[in-house]
Amino acid sequence: MARTRVRFASLLALSAAMTLALVTGCGSDGGDGDGKAPATAATAAKGGKKPVVVVTTSWEGAFAKAAGAEDVKVIVPQSVHHAPDYDPKPSDLAAVAKADFVLYAPFEPYAAKIKQAAGSKAELVEVNLDNDPDKVKAEVARLGTLFGTGEAAASWTSSFDTEYARLSQDVRAGWPGGRSPAVVSQVFTAWSAKLAGATTVGTYGPEAVTPAQLAELSAKKPALVLDNAHMSTGTVLPDSGAKQVEIVNYPDKDLDLLPVYRNAAAGLKKAMAGS
Repeated sequence: MARTRVRFASLLALSAAMTLALVTGCGSDGGDGDGKAPATAATAAKGGKKPVVVVTTSWEGAFAKAAGAEDVKVIVPQSVHHAPDYDPKPSDLAAVAKADFVLYAPFEPYAAKIKQAAGSKAELVEVNLDNDPDKVKAEVARLGTLFGTGEAAASWTSSFDTEYARLSQDVRAGWPGGRSPAVVSQVFTAWSAKLAGATTVGTYGPEAVTPAQLAELSAKKPALVLDNAHMSTGTVLPDSGAKQVEIVNYPDKDLDLLPVYRNAAAGLKKAMAGS
């Protein structure tokens, strides 16, 4: 799980007048320019209005999309591989100011800045980013309730259950010798071990593996190491004979969460086939 950081100082350095104009929608009455008061988070889904959702990364964005949100703005572009290098633009702050909901994760160090930039209109929602299927479904259902899109969230969950079951069965069919493989997992890739029905014999991270951990984990004789592609420090257990699989947590720019599971399943199958 990448500990992305975004320098919001450049946003907050905007003039007070500019910031005030963005937050109030450039209207002296706090409206949207047509004399009408802007919808609040509490009324966003009423009257058929689709909620406007701003998210910090594509991961929150995928959760929002799964929950039924259609108007989703991601602050950190997918093309930015090292988020601290990204300088948010005034348009990012404008998007936050116009949002009904702003989604962020507690581990993101710039969450406080998001809160400052959001203004009084948006409802701030902390999201538990974990691709464990039970946690994903719980978050999607919760967001669907907040957005007023519960039916869409339930529909997505049904599709997710079907696809997850298919992928899990497919991976398990590839167990070497028909036996559950022993794996060592990075703490934020445990969900992929669950998908594979693997036997977790040890975990590591988010800090780099120490020499003592290296010896302890290697002694477990794992067949696979499930590394976090977003926090990788190279080969985790060199000379152990374990195959390392890079697990990606973040969805692509299409904000579709299902390919994350498909890609993990494909990587696991390939690794097990060579075991």
